[in-house]
Amino acid sequence: MTSTPIPARPVRRLLGTALAATLLLTACGGGDSGGGTGGEGAQAGGTLTFATGGTGGVYYPYGGGIANLLSSQLDGTVVTVQETNASVDNMQLLASGQAQLAFGLGDVVSDAANGENTFSEPLPICSLGNIYNNFTHVFTTADTGITSIEDVRGKRVSVGAVGSASEVTADRILQAAGIDPQADIERAQLGVAETVAAIQDGTVDVGFWSGGLPTGAIVDLASTDELVLLPTADYVDEMAQQYGDYYFADEIPADTYEGQTEPSPQVVSPNILVVREDMDQQLQQDITRTIFENKQQLLTVHPAAEELDPATAGDVAFIETCPGAQAYFDSVG
Repeated sequence: MTSTPIPARPVRRLLGTALAATLLLTACGGGDSGGGTGGEGAQAGGTLTFATGGTGGVYYPYGGGIANLLSSQLDGTVVTVQETNASVDNMQLLASGQAQLAFGLGDVVSDAANGENTFSEPLPICSLGNIYNNFTHVFTTADTGITSIEDVRGKRVSVGAVGSASEVTADRILQAAGIDPQADIERAQLGVAETVAAIQDGTVDVGFWSGGLPTGAIVDLASTDELVLLPTADYVDEMAQQYGDYYFADEIPADTYEGQTEPSPQVVSPNILVVREDMDQQLQQDITRTIFENKQQLLTVHPAAEELDPATAGDVAFIETCPGAQAYFDSVG
């Protein structure tokens, strides 16, 4: 399903006043570039649309910070951030030319690049690098008494927004646990912020979310309720065997969220910055260089920027690295 682009809007105050100010500048376009819009074969000197995600996750605020950085550093180029339902929608927006940059989770990016599952044919995309890792969050509160994936059978479960990587990952985890994601749960499809609100008002028991650390909406939930994270790492081997080695296990460190005193073992997948393969190669290189050489500035936007590493960012086996990005990685390798 291809969604209609949703106008960017000011982000909720999840990660501080400086971030909100950054996003406001980005959503407003950062000024008049004096150039054309960046469509197919985008080049510097125009407006580029960056497809991100919902306001309650990491894609939207982090993407806003990247867009603001690129707009300030690349002469004549303005990057505007687009709120979307995330990875699946983002790949389709790239393919249609409605977006020129996009975040995507490894499983969805692999499917899009290879024309598998949701995608009937390979999309004309390439990678500007692995930006950070997404950690699966299957979250509830202590009041529900739910402590494992097996416990969600028959419960009211939000698997993530339609067209999101969270939905893809949720369905695959549930299937690995022997739970039919269509028949064995009362299925809801909400973004992370909406899922948190539904858990708080008692209309949903459990939410699935795949995102960076920390995720603002879950920070909010942990500040008002006793957060419970359900472990998922036991399903990694089966998922990797069936779908690909972009699934691996890692832990959400203790104290990532208020009251979370123990590390939580989870399914993890890399986040890739994706563009159309016909983007000008010099622009590919300029975007990649600007992001990776301004890590400290991006850290003021979101802690996920700590994972920026040009030495390993090009090591993505399931999609081609764009030639401009590869030229930058080779120059610093």
